[in-house]
Amino acid sequence: MLIRSVHAVEWADPVCLPIFSAPVSAGFPSPADDHLQKNLNLQDALIPRPAATFLMRVEGDSMEGCGIFSGDLLVVDRSIDPVDGAVVIAVLEGEFTVKRLRKTQGKILLTAENPDYPPITVQRGMDFSVWGVVTFVVHGLEA
Repeated sequence: MLIRSVHAVEWADPVCLPIFSAPVSAGFPSPADDHLQKNLNLQDALIPRPAATFLMRVEGDSMEGCGIFSGDLLVVDRSIDPVDGAVVIAVLEGEFTVKRLRKTQGKILLTAENPDYPPITVQRGMDFSVWGVVTFVVHGLEA
């Protein structure tokens, strides 16, 4: 899965939208509540550290198992320390890729969330770095 484009986050005005205080049920329906709480500032909710945050567009299908699809927009924070299990943007041999970081038995693995792609074992001497940690995925839903 490759990264098609990288964009720095630059916000002139906050984007605020109404948010309901009652959660929506993903199981059995609950009685309709009409609890409009207040406005939610999307910048504060999605981008707490704008100076370290970038948006990246995804291309490919290797991360579909964790809900990242080709064309999705990733919110990537470069100030977060990557931990085992994090979805990261890695630079491997000069190419951006999005994978799950696995640190096991002294090895670093970059694993896909699609069984068609084998894990990548980072070998000594490879050009490798973790560029940032994916914090949010934005994608539309098909009807």
